[in-house]
Amino acid sequence: MKTRIDFTKISPKALQAMMGLQTYVNHSSLEHSLLELVKMRTSQINGCAYCLDMHSKDARAAGETEQRLYLLSAWREAPFYSERERAALEWTEAMTLLTEGHVPDDVYASALGQFSEAELVDLSMAIVAINGWNRLMVGFRGEAGTYQVRPRSPALTTA
Repeated sequence: MKTRIDFTKISPKALQAMMGLQTYVNHSSLEHSLLELVKMRTSQINGCAYCLDMHSKDARAAGETEQRLYLLSAWREAPFYSERERAALEWTEAMTLLTEGHVPDDVYASALGQFSEAELVDLSMAIVAINGWNRLMVGFRGEAGTYQVRPRSPALTTA
């Protein structure tokens, strides 16, 4: 597929706004590995090839296993995810698929059982961010396969 519009060049202020949210998420209290799983799962749901390419590369570069990435779409049936990751993935799916019944109380309770209120806000902001990126990349047809992993800053390596 051919890219429709390079929104990063057409509207640098729009990119700056999105990057502000992403910077907040990147410096949140959440583990980097968890954030990559959330980005991957959201991108699977939204069918964003560009973001799947990007975040699978980033996750592998940060030490994520191939097995966990391959089975992410079937996380409920796979034994490789912690209870915290499962709660995050369930929250991610509910927040991404709002038209399928909103966010059920039991999903909220499960998430709150694994995350503090502040962490749950951070997780929700991460989901908002990746859903936004997915919509931009799907709508403007970001070209999958072009992303190159950048070295992570030391400040993000511990997150």
